[in-house]
Amino acid sequence: MQKKKIGKNVYIPMPMSILGVKVNGKENYMAVGWITRANGNPPMIAMGIGNRHFSLKGIRENSEFSINFPGENSIIETDYIGICSGSKTDKSKVFIAEYGELMNAPLIKECPLNLACKLVNIIELPTNSIVIGEIIEAFCDDNFIEGENVNFNEMKAFFLTMPDRKYWSFGNEIGKAWADGKKYQTK
Repeated sequence: MQKKKIGKNVYIPMPMSILGVKVNGKENYMAVGWITRANGNPPMIAMGIGNRHFSLKGIRENSEFSINFPGENSIIETDYIGICSGSKTDKSKVFIAEYGELMNAPLIKECPLNLACKLVNIIELPTNSIVIGEIIEAFCDDNFIEGENVNFNEMKAFFLTMPDRKYWSFGNEIGKAWADGKKYQTK
């Protein structure tokens, strides 16, 4: 295989999520693709948010937020809240907000998986900020729970790719982590 050098600003496939915050006492939502688990115990999540985004104000204001994982049936709403700013558009009615322990972390009823988080740290970078939050509570639609696992394929989680700006479905299981590699050891 021959490889060709490409531009260094490479984007990897990103799971789509929706940030839920309160800004000035009102729910606001923002689509977030730059997201990952960042710590095991306590469980933490990290996301990259553009420094100009209105939702950062709510995170700084309340030190609480939610991460909500939509299914494919919410692509239109997810895309909408990603293309308009909460500073100019009231997005509080796009979804139905529910709450657990954290009253400034609106959980989206329509999303099968919700994580309520407390702010741990914000690391400011030149164009984005890395927001790290501790997961305080997690809620999942019981139709998508298998034992202790969330069935992301059944909940129809989806991904974003850039720079082509396309959404992709989750896909099929192709192997078992921490198991398939043992076959290599026996070669």
